[in-house]
Amino acid sequence: MESILTSLESAGFQDALQERRFDHERSSVEGGGDPRESFLAFSEALRRFVSDDALPDPAVAAAVASTAADADAPSSAAGDAAAWLYETCSRVPSPLPALQFSLAVLSAISAGARDESKMQSSLFELFGEGEKSIEALFEVMGKSEEIRRVTEDDLRIAAGGGGEATSSAASASNRAHERLNQLRAEAYEAADLASALRTDLHSLTDNYSSRGTHSVTRTSDKDAEKSQKRAIKQALIAVNKAREAGALTESDDIFLKSQLSNNRPNGGGGGQQFASGGRGSAVEQMMLRNEEAALFHAGMSRGLDGMNAEQIRSMKLGLLPEGTREYDDKLRRGLPPGTEREVKEGYEKVTIPAPVREKSMLRSRIDLDEALGSDTDERRAFAGTSSLNPMQSTVFEAAYNTRENLLICAPTGAGKTNVAMLTVISHLRDVGLIGSAYHDGDHHYDGGPVSTGRKIVYIAPMKALAQEVVEKFSSKLKPLRIIVKELTGDMQLSRAEAEAAHILVTTPEKWDVVTRKGGDGSLGSTCGLLIIDEVHLLADERGAVIESVVARLHRWVESSQRQVRLVGLSATLPNYEDVATFLRVDKARGLFYFGPEHRPVPLQQNFIGVTAHTKNRFMMEKKMDEVCYEVVSEALRDGYQVMVFVHSRKGTGTTAKALGEHAATEGELERLFIGQEGTNENDARNQFKDKVEKSRNRELREHFGNGMGIHHAGMLRPDRRLTEQMFADGAIRVLCCTATLAWGINLPAHTVVIKGTDVYMPEKGKNVDLSILDVQQIFGRAGRPQFDTSGDATLITSHDAMARYLDKLVRATPIESNFIKQLADHLNAEIVGGTVTNISEAIDWIRYTYLHVRMCKNPLAYGIGAKQHESDPTLRGRSRELAIEAAKVLDERKMARYNPESGNLAVTNLGRVASHFYIRNQSVATFNEMMEKKRVSPTDADLLHVMCCADEFENLRVRPEELDEVDRLKKESCPLETMAPVEEFSGKCNVLLQSYVSKSRVSSFTLISDTNYVASNAGRVARALFEMCLKGGNAGAALKFLRLAKSVDHRFWWFQSPLRAFENELKKNVFVALEESRVASEGGYNTFERAVSLLDMEPNEVGQLCRCFRDGALIQKFVRMLPRVEVSCTVHPITKSTLRFHIEVNPVFNWSGRHHGGAEGFWLWVEDNENNRTYHSEYILFSRRNHPESTALEVVVPVFDPMPQQYYIRVVNDSWVGCESLIPVSFRHVLIDGLSSPTLFTNLFDLTPLPVRALADQRYEQLYANRFDVFNPIQTQLFHILYHTDTPVLLGAPTGSGKTTVAEIALLRMKKQNPKAKCVYIAPLKSLARERLKEWSKRLGAPPLKWRVLELSGDTSHDSRALNNSDVLICTPEKWDLISRGWRGVPGGDDSSSRSNASNGKRFVREVGLLIIDEIHLLGEDRGAVLEAIVSRTRFISRHVQAENQRKKLTSPSSGDKPQEMTRIMGLSTALANPCDLADWIGIDTEGHGADARRGLYNFRPSVRPVPMVVHIQGYPGRHYCPRMATMNKPCYAAIKDLSPTKPSMIFVASRRQTRLTALDLISHAAGEENPKSFLHCDDDFIEDVARSLNDKVLRHTITFGIGLHHAGLTSRDRETVERLYLEGQIQILVATATLAWGVNLPAHLVIVKGTEFFDGKLSRYVDYPVTDILQMMGRAGRPQFDKEGVAVIMCEESKKTFLKKFLYEPFPVESCLGERMYETINAEVSIGTINSLSDAIGYLKWTFYARRVRLNPSYYGAKSSNDDDLEDFFLEVVTETTEKLQEHGCVTIDKTEGSDSLVVTTPLGRAASNFYLNHRTPKQLQDGSRGLRKVLAQHA
Repeated sequence: MESILTSLESAGFQDALQERRFDHERSSVEGGGDPRESFLAFSEALRRFVSDDALPDPAVAAAVASTAADADAPSSAAGDAAAWLYETCSRVPSPLPALQFSLAVLSAISAGARDESKMQSSLFELFGEGEKSIEALFEVMGKSEEIRRVTEDDLRIAAGGGGEATSSAASASNRAHERLNQLRAEAYEAADLASALRTDLHSLTDNYSSRGTHSVTRTSDKDAEKSQKRAIKQALIAVNKAREAGALTESDDIFLKSQLSNNRPNGGGGGQQFASGGRGSAVEQMMLRNEEAALFHAGMSRGLDGMNAEQIRSMKLGLLPEGTREYDDKLRRGLPPGTEREVKEGYEKVTIPAPVREKSMLRSRIDLDEALGSDTDERRAFAGTSSLNPMQSTVFEAAYNTRENLLICAPTGAGKTNVAMLTVISHLRDVGLIGSAYHDGDHHYDGGPVSTGRKIVYIAPMKALAQEVVEKFSSKLKPLRIIVKELTGDMQLSRAEAEAAHILVTTPEKWDVVTRKGGDGSLGSTCGLLIIDEVHLLADERGAVIESVVARLHRWVESSQRQVRLVGLSATLPNYEDVATFLRVDKARGLFYFGPEHRPVPLQQNFIGVTAHTKNRFMMEKKMDEVCYEVVSEALRDGYQVMVFVHSRKGTGTTAKALGEHAATEGELERLFIGQEGTNENDARNQFKDKVEKSRNRELREHFGNGMGIHHAGMLRPDRRLTEQMFADGAIRVLCCTATLAWGINLPAHTVVIKGTDVYMPEKGKNVDLSILDVQQIFGRAGRPQFDTSGDATLITSHDAMARYLDKLVRATPIESNFIKQLADHLNAEIVGGTVTNISEAIDWIRYTYLHVRMCKNPLAYGIGAKQHESDPTLRGRSRELAIEAAKVLDERKMARYNPESGNLAVTNLGRVASHFYIRNQSVATFNEMMEKKRVSPTDADLLHVMCCADEFENLRVRPEELDEVDRLKKESCPLETMAPVEEFSGKCNVLLQSYVSKSRVSSFTLISDTNYVASNAGRVARALFEMCLKGGNAGAALKFLRLAKSVDHRFWWFQSPLRAFENELKKNVFVALEESRVASEGGYNTFERAVSLLDMEPNEVGQLCRCFRDGALIQKFVRMLPRVEVSCTVHPITKSTLRFHIEVNPVFNWSGRHHGGAEGFWLWVEDNENNRTYHSEYILFSRRNHPESTALEVVVPVFDPMPQQYYIRVVNDSWVGCESLIPVSFRHVLIDGLSSPTLFTNLFDLTPLPVRALADQRYEQLYANRFDVFNPIQTQLFHILYHTDTPVLLGAPTGSGKTTVAEIALLRMKKQNPKAKCVYIAPLKSLARERLKEWSKRLGAPPLKWRVLELSGDTSHDSRALNNSDVLICTPEKWDLISRGWRGVPGGDDSSSRSNASNGKRFVREVGLLIIDEIHLLGEDRGAVLEAIVSRTRFISRHVQAENQRKKLTSPSSGDKPQEMTRIMGLSTALANPCDLADWIGIDTEGHGADARRGLYNFRPSVRPVPMVVHIQGYPGRHYCPRMATMNKPCYAAIKDLSPTKPSMIFVASRRQTRLTALDLISHAAGEENPKSFLHCDDDFIEDVARSLNDKVLRHTITFGIGLHHAGLTSRDRETVERLYLEGQIQILVATATLAWGVNLPAHLVIVKGTEFFDGKLSRYVDYPVTDILQMMGRAGRPQFDKEGVAVIMCEESKKTFLKKFLYEPFPVESCLGERMYETINAEVSIGTINSLSDAIGYLKWTFYARRVRLNPSYYGAKSSNDDDLEDFFLEVVTETTEKLQEHGCVTIDKTEGSDSLVVTTPLGRAASNFYLNHRTPKQLQDGSRGLRKVLAQHA
């Protein structure tokens, strides 16, 4: 071989030889690096070189032939077939020795035993193309059967001795073999020498390094380094020479390469260690290899060198695990048949011909008229299409007539969109939106399936594609009145718009965000059909989002038991079955895979690899332009249009310009590009000429003149549409566009060219290869189905990249999952959504992902060893590892709370914000660290730097060519200091962001891309940081981040004038004038105040100030549009450490629908500037419909000792830059000294429980005979004062303490002392009144007592006789207030009138002996004023009757009547913070001393209850009520399973709707655990019979699962049935409205308060439950006879959590609400004669609880202080104002004739308001209205 090369080089064929060597090297790469295959290819090239008559010199040719013959002569022949084969192979000209060649032939024939074509192909490659070779080939193929019987040993024996006839040939062979051994030995010796010199040099350098940093190198040391370099060079030459001669085996080559690479200069110390270690020198290694060679020839080798090709192939197949690329490609290697390679000047071209379509193999087309009907809604959706193509016809049945999940894998352009349309109209038909109901053998849909959503969601991979889908679907479905909307980052929809749309087209990220906020009524829950286009993007970095969306959908479908159809559309995939498994597609019925033959237009693919100027980027681009022109011009000559795809907006123009210049140079511009006069192209150009000239795009006009167009996202939409129309109509023949056009717009051409494959990715900060998916998508645009029979697609790239693309094209790699990289972020989203609450659920969630599918198929790729996979075949262990690892990351970064012991996962504020704003966990970690350092007074620049350090921007790197422009931008466009150098990514991001906000112009293409990337993400990151800081209480940072976010959104700074929001409508002079003096203020800058101050001027003054003399009124008009609010606040002290702010926010701006839309949002928070803390934050929304109504807020905030001077209320508009207000709230006049006294609690004594016999009355004892034998500790302690005295009693004790029995004991005392006396029981709610009536009627009304118990409420009425004969009256507060107003009779009437039915009916009020007020702590709630009036009037009546009786006794002593006793008042309450005030008010002596002091006052601690209670308070985020309630459903289910798995549980909700939604979700969660009836504890037959008897439809459904409903909308029979089943334990769960807590006494082991808000219809908004209501609900927890402890779970809005923690355990002070009903109260007392003057009114007030609280807490009520003079003035002011207002409304008249006092007299209007319980304004309004009506009637009479 060496002699052949020498002969060729001496003959002057160095260049040709070099080219052949190039072919050899390329073959080596493509052949996988096998030296044998490389050598064969090189030998074939040499044979062709000789046979092509390329050697003109006969001497040289002879030398070549002679040398080859010497090398290839056969040795000998022995045996029959073996000898013949050896002899035949010896005649073949081959560079291999005859034995090796014979063995190769034998291997090829043996391997081809099953595949004849494979054997022939292998033999052709071995024998080559010479005449002798072909003759020998046919001889060998003719005897292939005989040869297959030959073994390798037979061949070696045949080659071992052939007699004298072959002695010369044997000697020639021996000489060649010796030559190879010599070359091999020289290579090893040279490598050994280089290694030795390297060792010496290394020891020298080690000595230098030990001397220090300033050592001197000697000349001899330099000589040693030179000698070592020279030895390496010589060794490389020797190794290359031996390699080319074929003297080295594969193992030799690998060893020597490692030796020489380790011995390169500056190679580090690793090479020395390797060369001189335990493996020995190179010569020793050669000796070992010689021994291996001897073993090889003896047939004893066990290494790779001893295997033939078939053995090596078999070994590889045995090692390949299923799922790897090699496994997938083992039967599909090499380019398609017919592929051609061409090597031209400067580039190589590979052409893959279009596949031949065998139409006979394709499915016949389906006629749409026959399939859908000729005149149906379904058919109209396919207007313009007569039939379906073969691919669509194949899937028609599955897509249209079933609801199967589908996966369609087909080439781009095969018509997958029409398949999607089939599923769309099928779904629309099934849900009843179009057509008629569908039914088949298995399904019947009448008006649509019950369990599926009506909405269709189409997920497109790009916004551009989403726009195309919207346009296409809208045009097709518009006749059917189907609404199609786009929902992406660029197209936000209002809630109403989203709900109205039938089809939503969105992107994966957007739908991920939408479905994270789940719950009933959310968009995600309304989806019934989900279509995922380009599902093969699972392999992309964005694939993790698709995995998350699909996994979430599958889990939701299982938990909700609703059907959602899933359709995946994809390009051809190698492992489509894995994707089908992930999508839950039935592989037999829903999986369809179509090859390239289903492409409507066959596609020829060309790959061009440029080999010239690979180091010079500029020259490389120039060469690509030349090649591109060649391709374009060739297509144009054939009459085709061309689309050239480039990868930057700037590249579209430069490419079009380069094509034009080349065409002009070649003289083909007019002929090929522009078109000749009179041609169709020229006519089309003339049609668009006027439109193009009107365009403002200079490049568009310029390139149109050359017959070309450009298209990219930076162009205006009209210009893009114009370009598309011109290309479609043929007005331009060449379109240069960006790759987004391939995804976004269906604009095909016959020829498509991709120029270059380097794509700049801002996310990575560098150029990357265009993905093969993008290449296939762009290639899919080639060929117009209606016009072309073929398409042509060309990829122009570098030669290296071409090899990669060819490899990806023919060796399709199975798509893998990228989910692990983003596992922590997506796990956080599930934790926030409430779908994952522990590690076990996280493992289950992972099993729904594509990651789990691929881990099972290809475990090695995901770090799973063979042993681990064998021991854990389901990979649950690996899933656990992944889940725990992600949970630890989230816990470390404070995004979630992970308990390693229990495995529980809990959400945090940081995690919630990160999920909502799509922030990476790495960014959160960065923010945590940096914000901790900048906690104190961070500047705007500091916080901007924090934001720019986000992980989202980490790939922004400054390239050297960008430095100048970045520095310029930093100097010119950055008003804030950049805290990092521009060489760092944060510094560059900072500069680009400030430049973007400042609207600076950026020139560099990469900087433009980076700026757009920064701008699109900065607003989101800033909003996330704002909410993180706001929820973390950092007031200053929150404000600055919100300002920054708004500035990014609107592109002007917060310190600029807010009028810049109208920049397009006002002149620039306005802004310049208003921004001349930037004055810093406490809130930042005063630009907003300065703009608002323009309203105080005249219009001409404004014009003069703003230098726009005629626009003053216009400027003021826009100032009035700036969102501005006025805030007022009053402070009410509650405790010494708690204040209540009553805040009223009033909008004072002019609403403009154009500028404000439908709603305007504001952030309000209370902050303490001294400590830089926020204590409350709230989002306020003003709607256009209610504008300009104000909003009132009640805010409870803490204060600390010493009390600060003031807090601030800050109101900041959510979207308008600069619009914010700061309102100080002073505490100078707030008095809290009277609130400092500690709460008085009564100790519970350890007394022996008192038996029921203590009642000493058999009748009374029978009341409790079947209930209990002894009284509980509280009842025992109070028994004496209840049963043996008439002292007023105030009892404060927790719910469930037996207070009802306490009231009964007092009732028994009253009846025992005075059988004719009456008891009035005041129940706060009708439900409680009904429950007490039901209980007491049964117990007290039955023998032996037979007392008459009546209910007085708005729903009942009784005559006077019944009332007078009653024993117990059960009333609501309002009813008793109305009745007790008539205790005197009719004022001013005579005796006869006073004894009339109207008056007599109310005289029984005087006979009341006991007034029981249950839940008296409600005094501080809305209806408290009524209770206050009742008690005050009762005490007045009691004193009056007692005084009257005393007078009667004195005037007529002979009468036997006893004096009337004063009415006893009993108040029942929860534990109170100020019990002494209430006790004093109801008549208990709280001022005295000794034994009788505070007698009757019992205030037990909240912990004193018969059954101890454990309380859990959980906070849930969410601005909106319904989604927040939905997120509580799963925690509700978890709480039941954890805390009360078998015991009764009660869930309190706010509305009837919530009872239904909660129950249905609980059923879904139970079904998800495959035990839907786990809450049912009776037979199915029994509960089915009960369900049939119920009226409510939802209750009939839920009751069969063991869940009952209880609300006012049920019939009484349904309620009673549910109560009975619950009490008997046949159903475990009762979901009830909050009123049940007061009414039915149904205790439970577990009580869940699901939400602490309810909708107030009067205020039209959600308001908080009173704390007393929450305590009442909690009190139902714990069953005295069964439970040792009860459990209560309070689920509230997150901001309420701290408040509830404090006041659920600390008693809440009760304040008076009389001030809110002062007018009605005073009017009532005036009308019944209790008040006759102002002094009487003041005296009446002093009887009230109101007066007592004013004295103790004057600031709460508006009094100056608590001294007597200030209080007298305050009461006089209140009474005067009240009576004057009553006089104004006609209720009273005031006579000021009697000195300083004034008489107050009632009027008919006042009596009407009192008697009919009307508002004091109502009678006057009715009177005025009736008068107006009479006038109108008189005018028309």
